[in-house]
Amino acid sequence: MSTIDLAPPRQLPEALTGKASPSPIQFAFTKKTGAHANHGKREALSGVQAQQTLNELLTQTKASQQARAIYIHIPFCRVRCTFCNFFQYASNQQMIDDYFDLLEQELIAKSRYPWTQARSFDAVYVGGGTPTDLSPQQLLRLGQLIHRHFPLSDNCEITLEGRLNRFSDDKFNAALESGFNRFSFGVQSFNSKVRRAAKRLDNRDYILERLSQLTASNQATIAIDLIYGLPHQTQENWQQDLQDVIDTGVHGVDLYQLLTFGGSGLQRNIDAGREVVPLDTSDKAMMYQQGHQFFTQQGFQQLSYCHWASDKREQSCYNSLAKQGAEILPIGAGAGGNINGYGLMQSRDIDTWRAGVTANNWAFEQLSLPANNAQLKAAITSACDKGRIEASLLPEGLALFKHCQVLFEAWQRNGLVTIKPTQVALTVAGQFWSVNLANAMTQYLQMYPLTNN
Repeated sequence: MSTIDLAPPRQLPEALTGKASPSPIQFAFTKKTGAHANHGKREALSGVQAQQTLNELLTQTKASQQARAIYIHIPFCRVRCTFCNFFQYASNQQMIDDYFDLLEQELIAKSRYPWTQARSFDAVYVGGGTPTDLSPQQLLRLGQLIHRHFPLSDNCEITLEGRLNRFSDDKFNAALESGFNRFSFGVQSFNSKVRRAAKRLDNRDYILERLSQLTASNQATIAIDLIYGLPHQTQENWQQDLQDVIDTGVHGVDLYQLLTFGGSGLQRNIDAGREVVPLDTSDKAMMYQQGHQFFTQQGFQQLSYCHWASDKREQSCYNSLAKQGAEILPIGAGAGGNINGYGLMQSRDIDTWRAGVTANNWAFEQLSLPANNAQLKAAITSACDKGRIEASLLPEGLALFKHCQVLFEAWQRNGLVTIKPTQVALTVAGQFWSVNLANAMTQYLQMYPLTNN
């Protein structure tokens, strides 16, 4: 059996290749094609058929060889940040208490499926919302439940996401006692003016002090998120943000580009003239470059196009697994997951979710069928995220790598990659546009598939 291909033209669309520019990091593409790589619309099942299919998957006693993780969602926030388009419920202690009781019920029920017990989980991520709004007792209980009911790998990364506001020593110690070993805090900016405009709680001095206390304890990995492109950010205060990362001693940092959405408070304020227009894409590109150069100079290890680590303990395992197409067990209202290639998103509406849990059923909106070429698409997404497309890690190996040479050569001419015999390395510009490149390579292979005869 020999491998042949549908030969692509020497001239490809600019949407795939980017365009020639004296500053590719700023102008190779007009804008980012999305927050994450887009794998296209998938057919879906609903109703009784979806429930039956999911039950069949979960009663299987054998698991696939894909890495696997658990995602637990806490959908409450005390304040809606202006840039956020995902706010669901305002924090209310009675609502949180009621939710947590049902969450415990769902967690135990899902742990009992043969599929769940078939193989160990490599990462657990408790996200939101603001999971740090849980009480110390609830954090202790949640960690205990995770360890008691799920098979976990020996070095399983268990992350609690949240904000530093009101994250007391009692909460930190309860989470540590119950087995959480990684904490991820949304800082977004240390600058007090930028924080106030974004409706972030607490000022710079408190954030610096609290982060320094947590990292100095040396009891867990501490990671933070920063956003570049927020209103009132400048090159100078962004540089101070980067320096503050060093001064706090945190073990990992994500640099995320601000993307505005129609439903966000920030976009409404901009449209109404109540807020300054944030920086454009070319300005944000230079802020990314500024951060990239800074952490490289500081000796941080780059784990992905947007994540750097100062300590070997920081692996950002869950985020990496999600981009590799890992199987993810979802728990909680609004949690998303992937079971044997079938994608599902649980209902964001707590009443609908509650009804499902009470009936010992899964309250999800739909069950997406496995994507065509899912393994290939996950490999492309993961490769671009890490900044290296390696022939050996592609499903069709060197044959597929060579099949994409026309695309790679166009990227190289436009300053986005450097081609090696069996590897394509993304430049800093290519890393800034990594989502565009992942989407472009996926589209290229849809247009010009590699076929076997």
